[in-house]
Amino acid sequence: MTKINVAAIQASIEESGLSWQAASNEFTAMSHTELKRYLGFTPGPKEASMDERETLSIKAFSAFKVSAAGKGIKKAKAYGYPTSFDWRNKSGSNYVTNVKDQSSCGSCVAFGTVATAEIAYRIQRGSPSLAVDFSEAQLFYCHAKSEGRNCGNGWWPKNALDAYKSKGVVDEACFPYTAGDRSCGTCSDAANRALKISDYKKLTNTSQMKEWLSTKGALIGCYSVYSDFFAYRSGVYRKTANASYSGGHCICVVGYDDVAQCWICKNSWGSSWGDGGYFRIGYGQCGIDAEMYGIEGLIETLWTGNKKIIGLWSNDSANNAWAYIQDFGWRKISNANDNIHLNLLTQCISAKSRNALVNIHLSNGVIEEIYN
Repeated sequence: MTKINVAAIQASIEESGLSWQAASNEFTAMSHTELKRYLGFTPGPKEASMDERETLSIKAFSAFKVSAAGKGIKKAKAYGYPTSFDWRNKSGSNYVTNVKDQSSCGSCVAFGTVATAEIAYRIQRGSPSLAVDFSEAQLFYCHAKSEGRNCGNGWWPKNALDAYKSKGVVDEACFPYTAGDRSCGTCSDAANRALKISDYKKLTNTSQMKEWLSTKGALIGCYSVYSDFFAYRSGVYRKTANASYSGGHCICVVGYDDVAQCWICKNSWGSSWGDGGYFRIGYGQCGIDAEMYGIEGLIETLWTGNKKIIGLWSNDSANNAWAYIQDFGWRKISNANDNIHLNLLTQCISAKSRNALVNIHLSNGVIEEIYN
């Protein structure tokens, strides 16, 4: 017997004239206690409560609607950004990584943060097909755990981003994710595999959020989840009248649509939930646009693995040469001193002429070592 009455939700949707569809799924058969395990966001110390976030979100959307941008909401480039945008289809390319499943652990903050970082890295590298898969397990079971957080009490985006910036996160293969409170267990060479974000920005303005999405990357968003949301199948979600509060949740916002007046989001409940693991939620709904976080970029301090040198460039300036590395693009050759620069440039020329695979160490994106 289902725990959530899908028929009643669908009836309420139709009575209210809303534009989304509900359907039975694995969540609608769960108890309230079981459902809460798939969430994991509660406001941090000194942050606005969930109720306050919902109020702020409504106010922000109301202010946007009367602004110059809001009045031109259905006009192309009304405020310096297009009327719709989706990182799954940026000039025909998909920069969004596969939908993942946090399962029955309140680790949504880690999943929303990692999803946003993966998109940021693909954009930074100019490669929508880049094989990138960061470890939610390290972010949650190592970094969050060090702050006393677990599957039962969740975490906060700001803390997750601070940890990503100061400590970094390894790839999924170094510490695979499985649900349930675990000990921190990264691989032996984790120190050489972790990447850090360069910085992040908190956005509290609707226009800024859309500007960021259409020009820089995805955003981390958090909101109140109500009982009817678990039955979401498609369309633009707006809370129905009789839905009850279940808890807070964080996801990755990958786009928006001004005509439908909604945010486009990647969830972390697997691809069988919702619209292939995605959902659309109305502007001003459930506190989602009270605030969002964007990632500025990732600091490339890592070994590239076996790659080819495809191109070389230099000019008349002293020690100013660049190499085009397979899958990484143009990277500056270190000019720490004349000997280092000349040695690295010679190795790059040799590797290119031999069409050889070389392993290159980048330090903040700069070529510092090459091994044949």
